[in-house]
Amino acid sequence: MVNPASPKRVAVIGLGSMGYGMALSLQKAGFAVTGCDVSADTVARFVRDGGRGAATPAEAAGDADIVVSVVVNAAQTETILFGKNGVAGTLAPDAVFVSSATMDPDVARRLAKELEATGRHYLDAPISGGAQRAAQGELTILASGSEAAFAKARPALDAMAAKLYELGDAAGQGAAFKMINQLLAGVHIAAASEAIAFAAKQGLDIRKVYEVITASAGNSWMFENRVPHVLDGDYAPRSAVDIFVKDLGIIQDMARTAKFPVPVAAAALQMFLMTSASGMGRDDDASVARMYARVTGTKLPGDPT
Repeated sequence: MVNPASPKRVAVIGLGSMGYGMALSLQKAGFAVTGCDVSADTVARFVRDGGRGAATPAEAAGDADIVVSVVVNAAQTETILFGKNGVAGTLAPDAVFVSSATMDPDVARRLAKELEATGRHYLDAPISGGAQRAAQGELTILASGSEAAFAKARPALDAMAAKLYELGDAAGQGAAFKMINQLLAGVHIAAASEAIAFAAKQGLDIRKVYEVITASAGNSWMFENRVPHVLDGDYAPRSAVDIFVKDLGIIQDMARTAKFPVPVAAAALQMFLMTSASGMGRDDDASVARMYARVTGTKLPGDPT
């Protein structure tokens, strides 16, 4: 529960699959939560679930001690901060902006510098764990920022996270850690998709393949988590293909700047790009397996080709 001396007013900007769960977790912990989203229907649903709604980020942030931004990328984060109806114009002095978007560390540093120049705090705090853990308050949060930003945001962070990693005293470190995670996640999804589609091409019982691999050294968290989507022919997006087009693209940009080769991540990016170009960009990222299947004439469950 929230300490009576702690801030109790939180705005959550972006009520997608992750943000909605985070907002609910904050409510369960005793915060007064205002939600804002581009979808008026989603905001109305949040109000029915006991929260308050706001039409714009500026309105949501008007009386908030903590603003948690749960959007897709750096461009959306910058718009929420400094665009028309952005929070920087209404956020209370000494309030904290918690940025959960995955972005280039250099951009996180720039946004933090611009907001901190106004007297507010910025916490670079990308997240991992999925929608179910978000709703249960069991996310992993990879955070970096000033001591003051951590102190202000900590009650909300504790309500949303099972694991909170404090990774440095300035924005950018959290983003950098998240990009390493995304490199591995993208590579593992691409590899899992390749393996299960190849198994199907060999005429193997892919449910038995799943059983064997998840009990063997070739298993990965992504294989165990994503392959059931393939087995069920269910590609409703938990995490979309285009998320990894974006994130692996950021990794390529970072690597090019650092003159550091990342050939495995580059190959994975091409698999996600090919899947997106095939019309599956908004589908679940396990759709990389469908792309392999369609290219090779392999039958997967639920796929008509």
